[in-house]
Amino acid sequence: MDRFDAMLAFARVVETGSFTKAAETLHMSRTTVTQLVQQLEARLRVKLLNRTTRKVNVTADGAAYYERVLRLLADMDDAETSLSSALASPRGRLRVDVPSPFASTLLIPALPQFYAKYPDIQLHLGVSDRVIDLIDENVDCVVRVGEVTNQSLVARHVGNLSLGVYASPGYLAQMGTPSHPIELKASHHRIVGFFWARSGRIFFPTMHRGNEHLVVRGNHQLVVDDGNAYVSAGVAGLGVVQLPTYMAQPQVESGTLIPLFGEWHMDPLPIYIAFHPNRHVSAKLRVFIDWVAELIGKQHPVAYKDTLSK
Repeated sequence: MDRFDAMLAFARVVETGSFTKAAETLHMSRTTVTQLVQQLEARLRVKLLNRTTRKVNVTADGAAYYERVLRLLADMDDAETSLSSALASPRGRLRVDVPSPFASTLLIPALPQFYAKYPDIQLHLGVSDRVIDLIDENVDCVVRVGEVTNQSLVARHVGNLSLGVYASPGYLAQMGTPSHPIELKASHHRIVGFFWARSGRIFFPTMHRGNEHLVVRGNHQLVVDDGNAYVSAGVAGLGVVQLPTYMAQPQVESGTLIPLFGEWHMDPLPIYIAFHPNRHVSAKLRVFIDWVAELIGKQHPVAYKDTLSK
């Protein structure tokens, strides 16, 4: 029995609550994972897990051992990454989940520069706006726009995104071009709504100009929870959209979206990288976090706020 593999298998079963899911994340067979845990229990002469046909629960001894295993695995990772070669060139797989517009517009176009610096890191990139379970799906970290409300995660603020209001030329030709945000409350105007998949709440940003502050809820015929769909709805003339400027820039340059209310501004949207507190911040995860922060800083130097060192 390889004690390292056995401890890793045991920890992953605890984290996922399933031998099958643990096997999938470790790229092992279920039989192998089961045998490793059984061999570990035999060596320790304690029962670590209670198994039923539906789920796996950790025993009291198993919970105590799990905490020690986490520290041992973290120490082993530290030992490897503390070597000069590992620090100079972090390596290994890093599974990340990011919003689709952020991936297509900012992250993926910049990845050649990332790989030029870190050629030995293998990114498994999940692209979605859906809510995911980091442990259950074996994800190292997620990039999220907006506040992270899950208190069980560690969230690091890596930047801010400025916002603007936009509409298509066709929409403005049909409905008229508003000169003040209050005009969007008129019955003939439409605002395309965006709701956070994590909470189900519709996003209503506050607009500012000098001493004026207002929230325009307007009239919604369409509400979506995907950034790319939201941009498409604006381009299609389905209503006024409130977008991060990086998402709107290609459409503004092509003329398919027109910015409105240039004298007004909205509070920027924060960007966070979140990860589970039980997951060790490895060298590869740290350099990825730093690189994303740097990327946002280059794209949005005015809105950028570096809080990683705090």
